[in-house]
Amino acid sequence: MKITDIVIHTTESRITEGDSFAIELGELIIETSVVGFTDDGVIIEADNKAMALLGLSGALLESVSEAKYQGREVSLGKPMQGDVKKSKVYVRGPKGNVVKVNFGDKNMKIKKSIPARRKSFRARHNCANPGPRWKARYWSCRAW
Repeated sequence: MKITDIVIHTTESRITEGDSFAIELGELIIETSVVGFTDDGVIIEADNKAMALLGLSGALLESVSEAKYQGREVSLGKPMQGDVKKSKVYVRGPKGNVVKVNFGDKNMKIKKSIPARRKSFRARHNCANPGPRWKARYWSCRAW
């Protein structure tokens, strides 16, 4: 399941970062959380299914797939070959700014096809609760 950031335009002023809320579409309820703000809306996390449902409902939204990091355009939420560590990914941080998350050891191979190693890694890193997207553990757990 792919997670992406989308912008919902709103005039609500009481929303703060980290707030969880539900979007009701008829009988369907989509639960999500706020990860940042724009001038006229909020940025929420949503998977592909939620984005499709929100788009079909006529919600005013736009996908946020690129942003500026240190003066250059970068793709958000797409892990890529790292420079300092094995992998890196650009995401919106807790304050709504774009941050680079480095994760993985360049000298180690991922052997997730071996069930015992996969189970051990996921238990050691508490992958049942990986934490926020701007932390390396979240992305390491997604890789495993």
